[in-house]
Amino acid sequence: MARKSRETDDDAVAKLRDAALRPTRQRVALVGLLFRAGDHHVTAESLHAHAARTGVKVSLATVYNTLHQFTEAGLLRQVVVDGSRTFFDTNTGDHQHFLVEDEGELIDIAGENISIAGVPAPPRGMTVERIDVVVRLRRGPAMGKKVP
Repeated sequence: MARKSRETDDDAVAKLRDAALRPTRQRVALVGLLFRAGDHHVTAESLHAHAARTGVKVSLATVYNTLHQFTEAGLLRQVVVDGSRTFFDTNTGDHQHFLVEDEGELIDIAGENISIAGVPAPPRGMTVERIDVVVRLRRGPAMGKKVP
């Protein structure tokens, strides 16, 4: 049976083993859903819905746990945009994001170097791992959407 995706089960198993994660059936299925379409952003809810649409039977709790395991293993990058919304990014390289607030869409800021001035020195024995910047957007008249 031919697969439509570039990410085969063998690729998914290898990716999980490289990350020191046991390749369970559910992890293999979720890796396939996450990485076959190239870099993108998901929430636990959107990945759970995608899994359901494609016939992957997995609970929302398992999706949450798996996304956090993948993040700990370095397969994903967690982007917390506020206390109630967290995205998971398949692009783990250094980059920043636009958030289209009224649509709940996260977009990579491509090729831009963002300068942050006045970053405080970390406490003794600690180093700054990374700084996340989320630029919040709202669609307006210039982008084709009418404002009431």
